[in-house]
Amino acid sequence: MTLSQDRSPTIATKIQQSVDASNNTNRDFEPPTDCPIRSAVSLKGLTTWKVGGLAEWYLEPRNLAALQIGLAWAHQRDLPITLIGAGSNLLISDRGLAGLVICTRHLRHVDPKFDPETRSMTADAGKMLASLAWQAARRGWVGMEWAAGIPGTVGGAVVMNAGAHGHSTQEILVSTEVLNTDGSIEILTNQDLNYSYRTSNLQGGSRLVLSAKFQLPAIENPEAVKERTFRDLEQRHGKQPYDRPSCGSVFRNPKPQYAAALIEELGLKGYRIGDAEVSTLHANFIINRQDATASQIRELIYYVQSRVKQAYSIELEPEVKMLGQF
Repeated sequence: MTLSQDRSPTIATKIQQSVDASNNTNRDFEPPTDCPIRSAVSLKGLTTWKVGGLAEWYLEPRNLAALQIGLAWAHQRDLPITLIGAGSNLLISDRGLAGLVICTRHLRHVDPKFDPETRSMTADAGKMLASLAWQAARRGWVGMEWAAGIPGTVGGAVVMNAGAHGHSTQEILVSTEVLNTDGSIEILTNQDLNYSYRTSNLQGGSRLVLSAKFQLPAIENPEAVKERTFRDLEQRHGKQPYDRPSCGSVFRNPKPQYAAALIEELGLKGYRIGDAEVSTLHANFIINRQDATASQIRELIYYVQSRVKQAYSIELEPEVKMLGQF
């Protein structure tokens, strides 16, 4: 989610200028001493594709106070703000990102809560969705088996309406706590989010998910639920290339068609641009074989789109969000 537009195509130059300035005379851009903001931080290791340039400024808050201080610091300096969680479903430019990048994967705002009477649970935005699914399964709570193989956070799932095996976040979400740009906190219900396939009205907006509350529909023998969860996970791993970096599914399914089937019918499995490759295991995955760049992945996405459009007159819509200047 990007709160404001990138300011310049020459991100690497601006990063160096900002670093030089903060080390010398431009005291206005020095980060606050009570908030761990760093400059010129590589984002490559923070995305599941393992590509991307430098963040001009970077913050990994562990509590709400640090997050609010960082947001205020960036707003006072008119810096664009980019939010990332586990880095799945993201393609970050090789040129990096201007402004302040905030990674919420370690943000702890609420204590995890499990209410056995209502089968409801509350978790931080930075909590991995798969971990939460296994915690539910061990309690015998039915309804999150599908999430065990999703490599994203609770916050990302709420924003993107993450799903698998015919299920999605909107089925179980009760409410979410969000932080507005003015620092106020708001509770939004499931209905407030205007969910549809792999999207919500939080996408592209200015609100940051802090936590979410879910309610599951039933309870069974924990061993039975764990077995189904493991089976769903095994099925996902058997059909998808988890041995190489990827973002998961690249394209939304153009219902009633399936993106993978359309791509495979065109013989594009194994097609490469540089070290970016359409997976030979699942055609809706683009993998980083070893040293792919964001530009190569983006070029391959556009190539697949053009081939599908030419053959079927279908416009494949990416699930992946592209950030920065390409």
